[in-house]
Amino acid sequence: MSRAALEQLRERLVSTVLGSEEAAALLLTALLARGHVLIEGAPGIGKTSLAHTLATSIGGTFKRVQFTPDLLPADLLGYSLYRMDRGDFEFIAGPVFAHCVLADEINRTSPRVQSALLECMNEQQVTLDGVTRGLPAPFFVIATQNDTDRHGTFPLPEPQLDRFLLSIRMDLPAAEIQQRILLAHAAGEINGSSASTAALLDPAAVLSLQAAVQQVTVAPALAGYITALCESLRRLAGSDHAVSVRGSLALMQAARAAAYLDGAPALYPDHVQSLFPAVLRHRLSPDDGSEPAALIAAALENTPVP
Repeated sequence: MSRAALEQLRERLVSTVLGSEEAAALLLTALLARGHVLIEGAPGIGKTSLAHTLATSIGGTFKRVQFTPDLLPADLLGYSLYRMDRGDFEFIAGPVFAHCVLADEINRTSPRVQSALLECMNEQQVTLDGVTRGLPAPFFVIATQNDTDRHGTFPLPEPQLDRFLLSIRMDLPAAEIQQRILLAHAAGEINGSSASTAALLDPAAVLSLQAAVQQVTVAPALAGYITALCESLRRLAGSDHAVSVRGSLALMQAARAAAYLDGAPALYPDHVQSLFPAVLRHRLSPDDGSEPAALIAAALENTPVP
């Protein structure tokens, strides 16, 4: 049943944003791999629509936060409110206390607020006023980001970027797909109605699928291949710190999720190669200004396949 629901979910995502086949597959991969995802691109190409459709399709609690320059950490995490009638403080939970959090235009807010998400994304908990509170399971952050060269954006710090399992690049679709989008809207086939976003999975089903991904076998040769790819990328980038150990682990976990979606019992080189760009692209900031895509392609080409 869960596999059938996954296919239904993929079809729903693609029908919501025409031309989003690759983005839909990557979103499902991140969900199954227990990772968070960053969707990048110019405004108006369907980033938020895609994220919202996934969030409302997996059941549980869903919160959307519109990131703005005046947002405060308390607006995200919550705060303690003094109750005079009781003579003590009551914790008012912020929107991060949800199964799925949509952080819309995350790079329009200050680094201080961006950093407030670090503990949530890495430890699945929030510590405020000396008290640590756990977040729901599963916990999934989908962040959208406008192109960083646009006015009013703040680049995400490297530790924040490293917490995202993978990034999805969405570009303006081809003219033919743009025409299909116009006709679909004109015919009422795409209208954003809530009826089309009824939950296909519940939190328990998502947790079960995530546990199944952990059963995908990783042979020593494949672990060596992942390590060699990351080492090659570090050499090409000219820095031992270009790819963290978290990046290597993210690549393995994302590739296992891709293998599960393919119905494969074990991890194969094809799965690693297909996820390598999405997992590493946002983690690279070459000092010489080189394009991450060129370095990633070179690492794939120069690393022997087992």
